Amino acid sequence: MTNFIPIFPLALVAYPGEQLNLHIFEPRYKQLIKDCFETKKAFGIPSVIDGKLKDKGTLMEIEDITKIYEDGKMDVKTRGIRIFNMLELIKEIPEKLYSGAIVTYQPNYNNGSAAMMKNIIQYARSIHNDLELSKNFGKSDDELCSYDLAHHIGMSIEEEYQLLEYENELHRQEFLKRHLTKLLPVVQEITSLKKKIKLNGHFKNIEGFSF
Repeated sequence: MTNFIPIFPLALVAYPGEQLNLHIFEPRYKQLIKDCFETKKAFGIPSVIDGKLKDKGTLMEIEDITKIYEDGKMDVKTRGIRIFNMLELIKEIPEKLYSGAIVTYQPNYNNGSAAMMKNIIQYARSIHNDLELSKNFGKSDDELCSYDLAHHIGMSIEEEYQLLEYENELHRQEFLKRHLTKLLPVVQEITSLKKKIKLNGHFKNIEGFSF
C-alpha cells in the first residue's frame, strides 16, 4: 500500500514513539505544519545525511502547537508513528511551498528479548555513569525499546539511520548491543585516563621497591 505525505527533510533521525519538539521558521514548513494541523494529517521526516536525502524516514503526528510568534514562527510538539520508505519524491505540489513523497510503510515486529533489553539498559547506564551523565528515559525499564535508547548511546547519525532499516525489534536490540559492547571499553579507558590525569601533581603514598 502506498500513500502520499508532505515531507519535512531534516539532518536527524526520528524514531517511532519519539517526541520531537520543532521550532518552525521557514515559510514552506510553516505552511506544512498549518495544513497538517488543520486537517489532522501526519507528515514525514526523511533523514538528510551528508547533504543527501535518504529514502527512509518516520511519519510524524502533530501533538500540539505550543506557541505561535508574531512573525508566524511556531514551536511544535510532534511524535513519531511509523517508518516509511520513500518511493518517489514530489518536489512541487500545486499551490504549496513544501514538497511531498509517495511512500510505503515498513512493517515493525515487536519480537524483542526482555533479557537482551535488560543487558542493553545496563550497558547504557554503565556508560552514562562513567561519563558522569544523568539520563531519564521517561519510561520504566520494562517499557523501554531500542528506539527509546538509540539517541542516548553515542551512535553517529549514520548508525542511527541504520537502525531504521531493521524491521524486527530483536535485530535492533542486537545492533545496539554490538555498538555498546564496542563502546564500553573505550569509555572505561577514557575514564581511567581522566582519573590518572587528575592524580598528577598530588602527593602519592607509594611504597619503595624492596631488593
